[in-house]
Amino acid sequence: MNGLFRLVLCACFIGLSAAAFAQNDFCNTKNTSFKDGEKLTFKVFYNLNFVWINAGNAYFSTVQEDLNGRKVYHITGDGKTAKSYEWVYKVNDRYETYIDKETMLPLKFVRNVNEGGFKINQDVTFDHKKGKVTSNKKVYDIQKCTQDVLSTIYFARNINYNKYQPGDKIPFSMFLDDKVYNLYIKYQGKEKIKTKMGTFNAIKIVPLLIEGTIFSGGEKMTVWVSDDSNHVPLRINSPILVGSIKVDLIDYSKLRNPFTSIIKEKNGHSESE
Repeated sequence: MNGLFRLVLCACFIGLSAAAFAQNDFCNTKNTSFKDGEKLTFKVFYNLNFVWINAGNAYFSTVQEDLNGRKVYHITGDGKTAKSYEWVYKVNDRYETYIDKETMLPLKFVRNVNEGGFKINQDVTFDHKKGKVTSNKKVYDIQKCTQDVLSTIYFARNINYNKYQPGDKIPFSMFLDDKVYNLYIKYQGKEKIKTKMGTFNAIKIVPLLIEGTIFSGGEKMTVWVSDDSNHVPLRINSPILVGSIKVDLIDYSKLRNPFTSIIKEKNGHSESE
């Protein structure tokens, strides 16, 4: 999985696993975690030889629209390298998903990637009733409730982690690069975490990764999301084949629910005050 923004997408909830599951907890879920107008900004840091480098930013936004007579959440994710890092590897990526508000399943996925001059343009449409997906005019079979790489993040934010015990695995399916992957998130419990924004009560999860061009595989990535009804990703830590990465939430606006997981913001304000 090459490129800065694809790395952030993986880090924001998902790891690719070779294991298969009969159960799929990503069906029949209602959205309670995000709304029209939400915006999230993340900063990506790269560590090589104990030196942290500001590698770039990732921006996520949600807008309510109509698509073929259906009410949808049009979610856009943009990834860009920092200007000081462009001499190493310039990235300008855009991912878009159109999620049906009623079913919380993707209807359309668009990817426009430019990574160091390497370009990918992909247009995917989902037909969940027929169990089919069309990707750049080729048709593939998909499993029930299959997500795309961007819709997965927002769908996963609606998981009720309170019903799981540490060590439990939460399975789902995702269509990526013209293939369906069986995935899972491993729930690790709750803890406090300090980030660039402050101190939070957080939910800790670990995705199991398959070996690839960036990740070495195994349970090495750790993700913390806000322990409130928003389930916003707060921090991601992971080693990669060369060095390691850290992704931190640095800005947000128009969250659906009160951000009650904040214990103390970096400016000293406490939510309990």
